Amino acid sequence: MNTKIALTLNAKRYDIDVEEDFAHFLTAQMKQDFEFHGNNDLKLLLQAYVRKNFALYQQEKQMGELIDRLQNL
Repeated sequence: MNTKIALTLNAKRYDIDVEEDFAHFLTAQMKQDFEFHGNNDLKLLLQAYVRKNFALYQQEKQMGELIDRLQNL
């Protein structure tokens, strides 16, 4: 089942349809990065994008290190 999540950027509201189980996770993450019930500017969006990509970079780096360790066992 899909759930709608709304976010306002530059005074324009965007509704995003996502699966219900993902919606809980996404809502929690968005509340950390944005003014969830107010307006957000593009600078805030860019900052959140860079933070999330840096976290993804770190996770992928850690996974690569774990794979290397497992292959060397």
